[in-house]
Amino acid sequence: MAHDRKVIIGTRGSRLALWQAEWVKSELERLHPGLKVELNRIKTTGDKILDVPLAKVGGKGLFVKEIEEALLRRDADIAVHSMKDVPTEFPDGLHLAVICRREDPRDAFISQIQDSRFKIQKFEDLPRGAVIGTSSLRRACQLLNVRPDLKIKQLRGNVDTRLKKLDMGEFDAVVLAAAGIKRLGWSERITELLPPEISLPAIGQGAVGIECRIGDEFINGLIRPLNHEETSMCVRAERAFLRRLEGGCQVPIGAYARLVDGKIVMDGLVGSVSGDRIIKKRLEGGKDDVESVGTRLAEDLLSRGALEILDSVYGRS
Repeated sequence: MAHDRKVIIGTRGSRLALWQAEWVKSELERLHPGLKVELNRIKTTGDKILDVPLAKVGGKGLFVKEIEEALLRRDADIAVHSMKDVPTEFPDGLHLAVICRREDPRDAFISQIQDSRFKIQKFEDLPRGAVIGTSSLRRACQLLNVRPDLKIKQLRGNVDTRLKKLDMGEFDAVVLAAAGIKRLGWSERITELLPPEISLPAIGQGAVGIECRIGDEFINGLIRPLNHEETSMCVRAERAFLRRLEGGCQVPIGAYARLVDGKIVMDGLVGSVSGDRIIKKRLEGGKDDVESVGTRLAEDLLSRGALEILDSVYGRS
């Protein structure tokens, strides 16, 4: 059916963000032949501040706020986000309408390529004192917990910039989300996929979310078929965990939920920035109330010392 209405997607301008927005655009055009879809590239605070660790910038929604403002101003009809950038609270009038099928949620360990093979074959082969690039406190905390000798060095910028810095020799290896590397067509750069036992992923890692105005029935109906039920359940459980911990994306918090034999199985973790303390647990529950699984898991960790860790990260006394 032809539409006289044009749909505008609000997106960040990075290659990965544009890949995700273009994917949503092509899916919408496939589902609704004749629909006109355009991209509106928006620079967010997180994109502007590249010389400071995100944890120091503070605040939540560093990669979504300006895009949400565009939705409220009607300069965009939908926003396409990496789920791990999306805060657990939304501005009045907006909601997370759709969570698309998840790509591989794991973290990828990437070393330099020398003479067409990986210089360091896998994470456990890292020499003592090796320099690892990551801007994620969650990754740093878990890697230091296994290998306190490693040197963690700040690594900001989009995926191509990060790989370039690695190849120029600034780091022995970098750790990035596997999903982004795969989506950009660079799977052959992945040296090793880190199992969740070594690096538990970020909340919502590998999933793409679509945010829109609550009252816009046309848009809500248009994007509904892109929702992937299983991914949505798992990511909602992870986000309930994060909400209960009141965590921003800049805290050593990890969670990974999956559907196993009709049940939600979820691992959650809170760690100290230095990696000397990690509190983790696995919980399972029914898929009819996924959010309570996340909340219960968070409460269990809080009762076992996660609160003190979070207080010290946030500088609360």
